[in-house]
Amino acid sequence: MKKYLLALDQGTTSSRAIVFDRRGRVVAVAQREFTQHYPQPGWVEHDAEEIWSTQLRTAKEALRRAGATAADVVAIGITNQRETTVVWDRRTGKPVGRAIVWQDRRTAGFCDQLKARGAESMIRHKTGLVVDAYFSATKLRWILQHTPGAKALAKAGHLAFGTIDSWLLWKLTEGRVHATDVSNASRTMLYDITRGTWDDELLKLFGVPASVLPEVRPSSGLFGETRLLGGSLPISGIAGDQQAALFGQVCTKPGMVKNTYGTGCFMLMHTGTKRIASGNNLLTTVAWQLGDAAPEFAVEGSVFIAGAVVQWLRDGLGIIRKSSEIEALAAQVPDTGGVHLVPAFAGLGAPHWDPHARGLISGLTRGTTRAHIARAALEGIAFQVADILQAMQSDAGVRLRELRVDGGASTNNLLMQFQADLLGVPVVRPRVTETTALGAAYLAGLGAGLWGAPSEIASQWRAERRFESTLKPARRRELMAGWTRALARCRGD
Repeated sequence: MKKYLLALDQGTTSSRAIVFDRRGRVVAVAQREFTQHYPQPGWVEHDAEEIWSTQLRTAKEALRRAGATAADVVAIGITNQRETTVVWDRRTGKPVGRAIVWQDRRTAGFCDQLKARGAESMIRHKTGLVVDAYFSATKLRWILQHTPGAKALAKAGHLAFGTIDSWLLWKLTEGRVHATDVSNASRTMLYDITRGTWDDELLKLFGVPASVLPEVRPSSGLFGETRLLGGSLPISGIAGDQQAALFGQVCTKPGMVKNTYGTGCFMLMHTGTKRIASGNNLLTTVAWQLGDAAPEFAVEGSVFIAGAVVQWLRDGLGIIRKSSEIEALAAQVPDTGGVHLVPAFAGLGAPHWDPHARGLISGLTRGTTRAHIARAALEGIAFQVADILQAMQSDAGVRLRELRVDGGASTNNLLMQFQADLLGVPVVRPRVTETTALGAAYLAGLGAGLWGAPSEIASQWRAERRFESTLKPARRRELMAGWTRALARCRGD
């Protein structure tokens, strides 16, 4: 009997492959980092061919470590860094240039022009997104405008556009399938999430010919098959990384929330088949679509800098040698001594969306030590998450019962306890923290008929630790007021 699911987890800094058993337990992992290209300040690029080669190698390596062959695998699931934009020639399968990464800010000026032209409300109504360089549409427009011959090739029908999931699917199927899923399509700023189609008005606005677009399919169901792993293997699940993590955390009922603590923080609240329009600058996004069922939605808030602030303390300030040292250093002091660290290195994300804000350390005295700064950095992550959750609860009209957490920084107990204290609700960390890859595996298993419904998966989720809030409401309000003052000082207005 086939006993494994293979998840391809293509992230911003590394490609990973994880083999799961039918109970959702990790059997084997392989990971390879790839090159980050910074050709100009604010520009971030990847080599799509390098992404493909590292992803294929990790898939083979993970199967080898599991002692498995293609014959042991039920299906493959793909999850990916979202919004990153690849354009390639259909005839050769070669990219026309480097991929433009979600972090890239080169199109911020064009986004300002769109706002000045009054296009923001139309874009928001159709896509659920704010106008920002974060999303794929302005990146695709830039590639078509600045790559020699690209416009003519696109007009002739020779070019294909995709987010990373589409690129991997194309390569895995050796050019037979050019498709994406609804969760990734909803992050392009070209997709009408209510009608469930690419939108002609948006395509015209961004100068994108329809011929370059992938077919949009449900997140769970057969996309195609690959013969590159030693046998014919179905690819039956695809979702953007944050939607996959929501599914991996089994947040499949309206009102359930997960937060991923990675380079940034990404919080999603499941809202069911109901699309909720945010009145607080959050994003409305497609969570997933399971087969022929109606698409399900989520409200999302993004923090640009979370775990990256710890890397900055290590590489920029040199106050720690390894990222893992941050918790012990921060625990040397009972509080920050009045210090606030707002890590707005790339502006502020949700719910502020201020691209001109800049990082700030305030409240310094002669008594401030590196331990106070370390603690303020960790607390700054938690404060940003609290801002998003407050906006999210206001939008959805529901009170959070618990926050399910994952990602690298979720292993930091001091941060998780402070997060629970600040939110006033339990913070719950699962036994399996590889929730992004797990979500892709679950979607693939459902798509391949391994399970009949998400309810069959829910029983597999187990908590590893539960952090209960210990803070009095008055102290919580006092802490949030201090953070609000620090935020005001770093804003770009």
